[in-house]
Amino acid sequence: MNISDKIKKAITDSISTKRNLLQNENLLNKIEEAARACCDAYKNGNKTMFAGNGGSAADAQHLAAEFVSKFCFDRPGLPSVALTANTSVLTAIGNDYGFADLFARQVQAFGVKGDVFFGISTSGNSENVVKAASVCKEKGVLTIALTGAASCKMDCFDIVIKCPSTETPRIQECQTLIGHIICDIVESAVFGHLNKK
Repeated sequence: MNISDKIKKAITDSISTKRNLLQNENLLNKIEEAARACCDAYKNGNKTMFAGNGGSAADAQHLAAEFVSKFCFDRPGLPSVALTANTSVLTAIGNDYGFADLFARQVQAFGVKGDVFFGISTSGNSENVVKAASVCKEKGVLTIALTGAASCKMDCFDIVIKCPSTETPRIQECQTLIGHIICDIVESAVFGHLNKK
């Protein structure tokens, strides 16, 4: 395969994954459910928290930033925390308790009843994300999973949004799209720019 064909294949595969998402009513309903949960949290004075590893850690910071700063229009910031961002916290927990506790320890410290926790993972089996979900359940924090299509440990989350692919790049591209859709809905709903059905 030459370079030109490789480029076209990547774009075609990405479009195909998103088309499969568009045609899956169950997944669309899960995205709406997740967006409504975030709207409810913000309207009740709560926050969102995001966690993931590697590229998913970058996605966690990206989506938290969309809420805190802005997405499509100027408005007050919405409270959101990327549990991947504070290197002192991450290295302290990693050193003192272990990598598996990176996010659970922070949820225990920051999470309150009514918050929403997003776990982002292409495999859906990230131990530190799954462990955080257990603490969320103890604290009354709603859990939302963004994963790939395969069955996984994160299937235990309250809302599970499974991108229709098993290829890491396609899953990540789809997760970004889903995150943007949720940010758009929440921003518009919370600040009165959305007519809800």
